Parts: sequence; structure tokens; C-alpha cells
Amino acid sequence: MRGTPSLAACLRPLRAVVFDTDGVVIDSARLHAAAWQGAFDACLSAVGGQRPFDPVGDYLRHVDGRSRLDGAAGFLASRGVRLPLGGPDDLPGTATVWAVAARKEELFTAGVRAHGVPAWPGTVRLLRALGRERMPCAAVSASRHATELMTAADVIGLFRSVVDGEEARRLGLPGKPDPALFLEAARRLDVPARDAAVLEDALAGVEAGRRGGFGLVVGVDRTAAGGNSAGLRRHGADVVVADPGELLVPGKD
Repeated sequence: MRGTPSLAACLRPLRAVVFDTDGVVIDSARLHAAAWQGAFDACLSAVGGQRPFDPVGDYLRHVDGRSRLDGAAGFLASRGVRLPLGGPDDLPGTATVWAVAARKEELFTAGVRAHGVPAWPGTVRLLRALGRERMPCAAVSASRHATELMTAADVIGLFRSVVDGEEARRLGLPGKPDPALFLEAARRLDVPARDAAVLEDALAGVEAGRRGGFGLVVGVDRTAAGGNSAGLRRHGADVVVADPGELLVPGKD
């Protein structure tokens, strides 16, 4: 019978861990990518002469880990598509950046209702091991759905604090690659950034962890054949894993 797994050596000197949510804690990245694809392809089709949105490459480069508005503006700018900014009351559509972001929100919400969003088992194992070691954890997300989705996935109780999109807006915190979300999470855990780890799957997120001076930045690359690993390292990851469960050492029989 296997014994209780322990933490990998890179985690043991630290005092806290801050987790990104989408793609690290819960399996929601694919739904986000599909929703962005639907929203952007309608916009690109209206403009004409554009190739479709790539739900892997374009998603990782331009929208992953960013707020909806920043993601919409960043991708459209990368294609040279100029739209009025609009405002938060714009209806879903293609006429403004806010409208494109609203359409993405509409599609994502529909996807969650249809399919649900489970937690990643390896991450849950790591969170439980961190709990046994009395190492506090926080979750961070640019999405306003994060707390709701983690509650539905039955993992919210594994975190001492959550800084989600609603909290970011309330506090006026800038999005990634600015480290403000991660630093707020560390502050709530009462641990200096240098004594905490960040686990993140987005390029903007690992850059934020590095900018914030965190003691360890772990990149999570769930892409086929580790296709995002080199990019995660270039943006600041000290270690790259395919799943956070790799940060556990199997217990002895």
C-alpha cells in the first residue's frame, strides 16, 4: 500500500502557494478558448479577409490569463482590427470591443451550463498535501466566475482566500502580467511574495509571478507534447510541469 505523498523539494522551503484558477485548479480553459473562438470568429467574419481564431495558439498568446476586456482588445489589435471600445452595457455582438467581450461571456456561460467544469485531480491531490503540511493556499483569477466554479467543483474549501475578477474590480487591481492579483493573494495569506510559490498556466501569469518577486514560479503546461513549456520558461517559470500533481513525491510502501 502506498504511503502519503509528500511535497517536492522545490516547495518545501516555502510558506504558501498561490494558484491560478482556470487551467490549473479547474478544467475551464477549454471552455474559455471555445467561447473566445465563437466571439472572435464572428467579429473576424464581419471584417473579412481574416483567418479564424486559433483556440490554442491565439488563446495562449493573447487572452489566456487576462481579463475579458484586455483579452478582447489584445487579440483584435494583433489582427489589426480596430473597433470602438464601447461600454459595459453593450449587448453581445461585434460592433465594439465591449460587445465582443460580452459575446464571449455569453458563450462561456452557456458552455458551463451545458458541460460543467470539474477540478483537475492532480491539483486536488497537491492541495490536500499542502493542507496536511499546514501551508496556506490562495486562488487567483481574472474571471468573475472563479469562486462560483470552484464551489461547484467542491474545491473552494481547500483555499484560505480567493482573489477573483469581482475582487479585482472592487479593489481596482490591474490584470496580468501586472503582479497585483498575486501580491494581493500573498498579502491575504500574510506571507511575503519571496516566501510563496505561484502556479500558473498562462504566459502573462508566469510573467506576473516573476515580476512580483515570488520565491518559485511554476508553469503548468497542459498542451499536447509540452508545446507551451518553452514559452512559460521564457516568461519567468522556474519549473514547468504537465500537472501540479507532479509536485508530489510518492510515499513509501
